[in-house]
Amino acid sequence: MNVRIDESWKRVLQPEFDKPYFELLTEFVRQEYRTKQVFPPSGLIFNAFDSCPFDKVKVVIIGQDPYHDLGQAHGLCFSVQTGVRIPPSLQNIYKEIEADLGHPSVCAPQGNLQHWAEQGVLLLNATLTVEAHKAGSHQNKGWEVFTDAAIQALAKQREHIVYLLWGSYAQRKASFVPTQRNLVLKAAHPSPLSAYNGFFGCRHFSQANRYLQQNGLTPIAW
Repeated sequence: MNVRIDESWKRVLQPEFDKPYFELLTEFVRQEYRTKQVFPPSGLIFNAFDSCPFDKVKVVIIGQDPYHDLGQAHGLCFSVQTGVRIPPSLQNIYKEIEADLGHPSVCAPQGNLQHWAEQGVLLLNATLTVEAHKAGSHQNKGWEVFTDAAIQALAKQREHIVYLLWGSYAQRKASFVPTQRNLVLKAAHPSPLSAYNGFFGCRHFSQANRYLQQNGLTPIAW
């Protein structure tokens, strides 16, 4: 199957595109876009991959589902399009960045994290599409298998990547990442329901940059 995605990721993930589950997933997603309101816009489904080529990945952040309200999702986890109100989880991420690094995020006061992606942060949702106003509506259709394959490819073929795993879902999804060749940092999810249970004070952003520098890589301008 010919999927429009960054060439470096296409080479790595081509075996997935040729599997029966991906063909069924593609049929499902196309039908959903034809008959319903679905996010993100179809041209941005693979934005996380297109903005952060396979051999440029320095940091991986894993989300679960795209935002499901109008104008929010654009293919990067935790990120919203410019001009859209910043969601609570991202507000808490910004608070931790300022507490950790001593200055606001370079992306603030907007909620668009495209600048992070272009520096090498793979902002990957486990599920890449969602029906409007129906959280989780495209779960268990095949996206999770596909995004697992992407993380597994990084784990097998790359090293010196920082994995920021916030919440039990992200931690389970990347449980196979070899810690001896990468930096795996775990904390509570930045949601208002859990941020005070270990996300605030985790200092993941300074730890990530220190690790990257120690391995001869340019740190992220968070």
